Amino acid sequence: MEVEVKLRLPDSETYKTLISHLSPFHIRTHNQHNNFFDGVSGQLSAHRAVLRIRFYNDQPATKCVLCLKAKAVLVDGISRVEEDEEEIDPSIGRECLADPKRLGVLAESSRIMKRVKDEFFDDELQFVCLGGFKNLRNVYDWKGLMIEVDETSFEFGTLYEIECESSEPEKAKELIQEFLKENGVSYSDSVASKFAIFRSGKLP
Repeated sequence: MEVEVKLRLPDSETYKTLISHLSPFHIRTHNQHNNFFDGVSGQLSAHRAVLRIRFYNDQPATKCVLCLKAKAVLVDGISRVEEDEEEIDPSIGRECLADPKRLGVLAESSRIMKRVKDEFFDDELQFVCLGGFKNLRNVYDWKGLMIEVDETSFEFGTLYEIECESSEPEKAKELIQEFLKENGVSYSDSVASKFAIFRSGKLP
């Protein structure tokens, strides 16, 4: 179970103000490209599940991670979702992106794709690519919290968001809120996941 604090920033100026205040705590930056898939008959979405291939186009190398998420709940800026991740060869990820049928073949070698086959499909594994979006993620180590500040580029607009995974999300949220208020950074609770926003075709 992945548990995260998720807070939305209203605009690019607020985003720039926040990363300026956090700059002494910066540890890394990720350039992510997220791509989503479903069965041709919507087998995954029918069970509130999401299959994602994420490329990390960072220097000096590209990494590729296959991820299955399910049963996401987002309440009062705290997200809870069942998540399973597995790193795969970037060349295989690119093949799946070019030809989603390649995902079905992965069921023979991938733990996650075997799960997808066993849990969501009664017949042949056939997939479609739903599209995706790019995300620039700056990561900060602040007061023992790993804070991620995202600039997410959709075709219909840009979202700015803070994420922080924690086993004590209420406590982490309180600390982050205090920091934001002290530095005059406006924010609100996130009301939808990035995938839900992507599927809706508009910013919340």
